[in-house]
Amino acid sequence: MDATIIILILIGFLFFSAFNVLREYERGVIFMLGRYWKVKGPGLIIVIPGIQKMVKVSLRTVVMDVPPQDIITRDNVTVKVNAVLYFRVMDPQKAIIEVEDYLYATSQLSQTTLRSILGQSQLDDLLSKRDEINSQLQKVIDEQTEPWGVKVANVEVKNVDLPQEMQRALAKQAEAERERRAKVINAKGEFEAAEKLGQAADT
Repeated sequence: MDATIIILILIGFLFFSAFNVLREYERGVIFMLGRYWKVKGPGLIIVIPGIQKMVKVSLRTVVMDVPPQDIITRDNVTVKVNAVLYFRVMDPQKAIIEVEDYLYATSQLSQTTLRSILGQSQLDDLLSKRDEINSQLQKVIDEQTEPWGVKVANVEVKNVDLPQEMQRALAKQAEAERERRAKVINAKGEFEAAEKLGQAADT
C-alpha cells in the first residue's frame, strides 16, 4: 500500500512538472534526448520529463554595465573608462547552442572590444567624438555577437577618468583659453570704442 502511494505521488509529480508557463517575453529551447528539437512559447508548454528538457531564454533588452577598463590611448595617456551595453536575444536557438553562456560571453567581448577600440583613439577624440566611438563599438560588438543570436542595439561610453596630472593640465589649458578669449573681447571693445571716438572727432 505504501509503495502504491509513493508511485502515485511520483506519477502526479511528473505529470504536473510537465506543464510550464512561459511569459510573453520568454521562449523555451526544447531538447529531446539531448538533441535540439524546437523553440516554443509563450504560453503553456508541455515538456515530457526524462525525455525532453527546456532551457528558458528571455527576449527582453539587457542593460549591462561594462566595468572600468584601464586603457592606454594612442597618444600614450592612461585612462579608466567604463560603458553600458544594450542588447537582446534575437535567436534563442543560437543563444543556447552556439555559446555556453551568452551573457558572460557578451560581457567579456564588450570589455576586450572597449580596450581595443579606445586604445586606437587619441585622447582628444575620446573626449570630443564620443558619438563616433559609441557607433564604432556597437558595430564591432554586434558583428561578433550575431553568430550567438544576440543583437547589440547600443553602446555608450559613460565615464572617462583622467590621471590627476592630466586633469590639472586640461584645467590650465581651459583657463588659458578663457584668458585668451577675454583679451580678444577686450581688444575688440577697445578698438570699437576708439573707432567711434574717431568718427565723433571727424564730425
